Amino acid sequence: MTTPPDTRSPDRFLLWGAGQQWTTLLSTSVVNGLYTLCGVLSATVLGAALDSGLTSGDTETLLLWSGVLAACAFASAAIVLAAERTATYSWVRGAYRTIAVVIDRSVDLGPTLTRRLPGGEVVAIGTNDINRIGDLYENASLVPGALVSIGAIAGLTLYTHPAFGTVLTVGVPLVVLAVAPMLRPLSRRQDHQRDRQAELTTRANDLVSGLRALRGVGGEDTIGARYRQESGRVRDAGMRVGWMDAALRAAQALYPGLLLVGIVWYGAHLALNGELTLGQLVAFYGYTGLLGQQVRWLTAITTLYIGARVAASRVVRVLNLTHDHPEPEHPAAPPEGPLGLRDRLTGVTAHAGQVTGIVCPDPAEATALAERLGRYRDGTPEETAELVEHRTGRTVPLTDLPLRDLRGRVLVSDNDAYLFSGRLRDELSPDGGLPAEELAGAVRVAHADDIVGQSPAGLDTVLTARAREYSGGQQQRLRLARALAADPEVLVLVEPVSAVDAHSEAAVARGLPSARSGRTTVLITTSPLLLGRTDRVHLVSGGRVVAGGTHQDLLANNADYTRTVLRTASEEP
Repeated sequence: MTTPPDTRSPDRFLLWGAGQQWTTLLSTSVVNGLYTLCGVLSATVLGAALDSGLTSGDTETLLLWSGVLAACAFASAAIVLAAERTATYSWVRGAYRTIAVVIDRSVDLGPTLTRRLPGGEVVAIGTNDINRIGDLYENASLVPGALVSIGAIAGLTLYTHPAFGTVLTVGVPLVVLAVAPMLRPLSRRQDHQRDRQAELTTRANDLVSGLRALRGVGGEDTIGARYRQESGRVRDAGMRVGWMDAALRAAQALYPGLLLVGIVWYGAHLALNGELTLGQLVAFYGYTGLLGQQVRWLTAITTLYIGARVAASRVVRVLNLTHDHPEPEHPAAPPEGPLGLRDRLTGVTAHAGQVTGIVCPDPAEATALAERLGRYRDGTPEETAELVEHRTGRTVPLTDLPLRDLRGRVLVSDNDAYLFSGRLRDELSPDGGLPAEELAGAVRVAHADDIVGQSPAGLDTVLTARAREYSGGQQQRLRLARALAADPEVLVLVEPVSAVDAHSEAAVARGLPSARSGRTTVLITTSPLLLGRTDRVHLVSGGRVVAGGTHQDLLANNADYTRTVLRTASEEP
């Protein structure tokens, strides 16, 4: 079972990710360790072959060592295949686990996420940060292999020539430490670039989503110029990161190269003095080449770690966001249906199994009421809505229910509800569990048959983001169909037909009561056609219910109600 991510710090998050795939990292480390040991063994075998075969003229011994050397080469070639496969698997697991936990948390946070963070921040995690984290896990398995090979080389050289081995043992850590001062400036520059990149992504999202409105007011040139300016800042930040990264890479090549030159010179000096044989000198030269490679790996890992740590800090920031609507410390026992819904502040009550209309002359008051009925706005206990058990009369404040349980029982659908890209069938039934006939029934009640039928693909039609290829009225009917397909115990619809034509409005009004039979439905609307199909209507003004009754009674006896609902209905675009 996957444990929850450790979000106390970026380092702890990276360690948590490593723990989740420790078997993959271990197998990758073993494979890389074997590969580097093959390199060490090849240098050792070559030196032994030269000393035993060339110096003594023993052809059979030389052929034997040559065969061993060839076996090492074939083993290295075979191990490379396994190393590439396991390294790629480590990247995939690390990167996609990261985006999975971010998506899960984003779903839990809901609107809280967009209120706390710009949209570009989450997009940048999915397009940039997961790559950096994946790169770290992919290459982290090189560290054990590098340490093993360095240890093996140090042991062999210390055994063969203690002074020479001491030079290697001391020189390698010094090379690694030499690049350390460059890491902190690189981290700061990467962090700055990441901030600018998130801001630019947010700007791009806003630009694309609002392009139609911008063209309508002639503002696309101004916004385009602003985007180019911000893009230039991202480019400049990237250049600064590039210069520092180039300097670090140069140091990673220079310092091991200097170590290699020093070791070769010292080895040649020992060979000329007769302290090393020719084979030992060749073996030591091979060791130094391998050391240079391992040192470059170790310093490169530090660079990858800096980038991954910056990325992990952004991931942790999202995971640590607190929900605007916290879970109750002591959740109430789940209410038993059928359920009604009551708003304590206004006194509005929607009885179980009935269709209740709510009319608010002030649109802002209607929005606030809908948010309270679905617990999208928290206030004082007096401003909290509650579920009412029909059989027992027991009331349960929405704040006493776990959010997942509440969202499964009470659904609020308004005209800001997002329409996602993908197949229309998947949009109307996201879990895919709704039978075809029931899905078709929801489409029919929402009077959206023509939308489905206008494409040969029908319900398999692929929507763009927000279904922008459809008019406002068509989008509204798709939202209504999706809400009806969910079939919650309590459904709150906010102006579900405000953008449709009169014919569609009448069709929805006729079909909605029977489609919701036995369920509780709240209509926050001023549509006279919908209100005429309700069991009871509340007129809410000034934060209180000021009148109640049937639609016809209120039309006949309440002037404020009549002025509010008898307005010309807007036609569908």
